[in-house]
Amino acid sequence: MIPRLILLIVFSACMVQADAATKTTKETRKPNIILIMADDVSWECFGAYGAEDYKTPNIDALAKQGIRFKNCFSTPICTPSRVKLMTGKYNFRNYTHFGYLDPKEKTFGQMLQAAGYKTAVAGKWQLNGIYHKAEGYLDNTRPFKAGFDEYCLWQVTRGKNMKDGSGERFWSPALEQNGKFLSIEHNQGKYGPDIMSDFLCDFIDRNRDQPFFVYYPTTLVHNPFVPTPDTIGSASRTHDANKQPKSKKARKANFVAMVNYLDKIIGKIVKRVEQAGQLDNTLILFTADNGTNVGITSLWNGQKIRGGKGSTTDMGTHVPLVAYWKGHTPQGVVLDDLIDFTDFYPTFAAMAGVSLGKDDPIDGRSFLPQLNGEKGHPRDWVLCHYQPYWGRFKGSQFVREAQFKLYRDGRFINVTKDLKESQNLAEGQAGNSGEQARRMLQQTFNLVPPAPPVQGGKDKKIRPVYPDWKNIVNPND
Repeated sequence: MIPRLILLIVFSACMVQADAATKTTKETRKPNIILIMADDVSWECFGAYGAEDYKTPNIDALAKQGIRFKNCFSTPICTPSRVKLMTGKYNFRNYTHFGYLDPKEKTFGQMLQAAGYKTAVAGKWQLNGIYHKAEGYLDNTRPFKAGFDEYCLWQVTRGKNMKDGSGERFWSPALEQNGKFLSIEHNQGKYGPDIMSDFLCDFIDRNRDQPFFVYYPTTLVHNPFVPTPDTIGSASRTHDANKQPKSKKARKANFVAMVNYLDKIIGKIVKRVEQAGQLDNTLILFTADNGTNVGITSLWNGQKIRGGKGSTTDMGTHVPLVAYWKGHTPQGVVLDDLIDFTDFYPTFAAMAGVSLGKDDPIDGRSFLPQLNGEKGHPRDWVLCHYQPYWGRFKGSQFVREAQFKLYRDGRFINVTKDLKESQNLAEGQAGNSGEQARRMLQQTFNLVPPAPPVQGGKDKKIRPVYPDWKNIVNPND
C-alpha cells in the first residue's frame, strides 16, 4: 500500500509540474506573426475604409475587432515596397533594380528565424533579379536564404514567358515550392491563390506548437483581371483563362470579384489560426504594396477614385493597414498614427524580444505599443524616396505627415483636402498649422540624401544608393 501511495503522490506532483510548465510555456511563448500584403489594391477598395463597390467582410471584421490605421504608406510600385518592407530600410540605402532584392541584405525573415521562429512565404516573389539577369538569378534556394524555412511562390527563377514553361499566376499557374518546380500541367485546373493560401494553412497547422511567421505577399489582385473560382462557372480553367477581357466593364467586374476573393482567403487563414488554437497568440496584419491599377475606378465615400499605382500621389502610396491580435489590440480603434514600411521590421523584432544590432536597420520605428493599446512614440513624418527603374514611371521624393505633403521640388499639398494634388500651396497659403508642418518637413529634407533622378528606366546606368547614410531622426525627437 505504501509504495502505491508514494507512487500516487509522485504522479500527482509530476502532473502539477507539467500543468505549471504548460501554463508557463503559453505565457512565455513568443507571439506568432502573419503579414498579408495584397498586390495593386488600396484603401478605396475595402469596406472598413469606406469602399462602396466591394464586399470585404473578413477584412472589415479584423478592423472592427482590432485597429485600423488611417496613415500607412508604401512606395508606388511593388519591388521598392517589398524591399523596403522586408529589410526595414529606406530605398535610398539598398534598392537598385526592379524585381531584385540583393541577397546580401538581411530580411525580417532571417531576423525572426534567428529568434526561433518557423517561417514561411507564399505568393509573389519576383526578387531574384530575373529581369536584369542578376548574378544567381536562377538560384531557387534564394527564398530559403532570405530567411524562410518553406515557400510556395510565383516568379522565383522564371518570369511570365510561356517559352520557359512559366506564365501567369492565377489559373493553372507554374509555381515553385520548396525548391521544386510545379508546372502548368501539374497545377492544371487549379487556382494559384488557392494553392498558395492552402500551403500556408498547412504550414500553420504543422507549426501550431512553436512560434511561426507567415509572410503572404498575395498575387491578388494584380492584373490580368480574370474570373475567380466564385465567378468562373463552367468556363475553362486552363492557363488560357488568364487572358483578361477587352471590355472595361468586364475587367472591373473581374477586379471586384478578385478583391472579394482576396477577402475570402483572408477569412480562411484567420479561421485556420483559430482552429489551430492560436488566435489569441497571433498578430494578423493586412496591408498592400501600392496603389490600385490606374485602369480601375472605384466609388469611395461618394467619390470616384481612380487607382494611382506608379505615382507618388496619395492614391499611389497610401495603403490600408489593419491589425488584429486577440486580447492585445484594442477593439475597433482607428488611429491617425503615421506608419512607414520601414516600421514593420523593428515592430516584429520587438514582438520577438530581439534587440536590434549593428546588422539591423535603423530607419524604422516600432508600432508594437499601439498594438497593445498604448500611445507609443508615433512618427512625425514618413519619407518616400522613389526611383522604380521600370517602365514609364518617374522618380520622385517626398516627406509628409498625416495632412500635409512636401515634395523635393517644393510643391506643398494639403492631401486631406486635395486628393488629386492639383493645388500647390505657396508659402503663407497653408494656414498656421500648415506652415508649421512645412517648416518641420523641410527640416527633414535637410537630413535626407539627394532625390533620385526623375528619368531612370530599366536601362539606367547610374543607380545611386547611400547604404551608410546617417540615421534620419524626427526634428522633434
